[in-house]
Amino acid sequence: MEQPAWVEFFFDPICPWAYQTSLWMRDVRDRTDLDVRWRFFSLEEINRVEGKKHPWERPWSYGWSLMRVGALLRREEPALLDRWYAATGEALFEQGEPVFLQEGAERVAAEAGLPADVVARALADETTHDDVRSDHDHVVSTYAGYGVPTLVFPTGQAIFGPVVVPAPRGDDALALWDVVRGWLQFPHLYEMRTPKRRADHEHIAAAFEPYLRARKWQTIQNPVE
Repeated sequence: MEQPAWVEFFFDPICPWAYQTSLWMRDVRDRTDLDVRWRFFSLEEINRVEGKKHPWERPWSYGWSLMRVGALLRREEPALLDRWYAATGEALFEQGEPVFLQEGAERVAAEAGLPADVVARALADETTHDDVRSDHDHVVSTYAGYGVPTLVFPTGQAIFGPVVVPAPRGDDALALWDVVRGWLQFPHLYEMRTPKRRADHEHIAAAFEPYLRARKWQTIQNPVE
């Protein structure tokens, strides 16, 4: 199977599934010559109810504002976006910290060794909206993107997933990468899924406990009390 030179990884920083896949993706990157290009996708926008504000119309919007910070960092150096996503993901999904609030984002930026004013600068720069929206609109209009993680390859193929928890590491990470590369040989293979049994839901809930404890928003699967 051909080894792709790069992959575009579309993510929303408040998605626990995308975070797990990003851990796997980083492991693959570190064990191969793969160039991972982080790009933005907004769950807030794709799931927006008609009549509600777009995330760019709000002074602060959970995942969207975190991506605005990421957009500013990416302009300066793509590696800074990589660091930002890793830091916010670890804080939210492993430590249960509310990084989706402005004060939480500012705290994580400082802990990650990023410029102290990066959150304020990203919010003051209206063009950071444009960067996030451009990535989001691109994957939706070009690849019919509907969620994260979404991977886009040099062949022009896109795959939603892999959706896995916990993230495979080491040889297992490479084995899953081989599965993904094999999938690319079948451009009209649209879906394979593992049905989730009760034990699977319990496994997922345990893995996502810090995130479920920290989050402030409603989901169909997990309504806020």
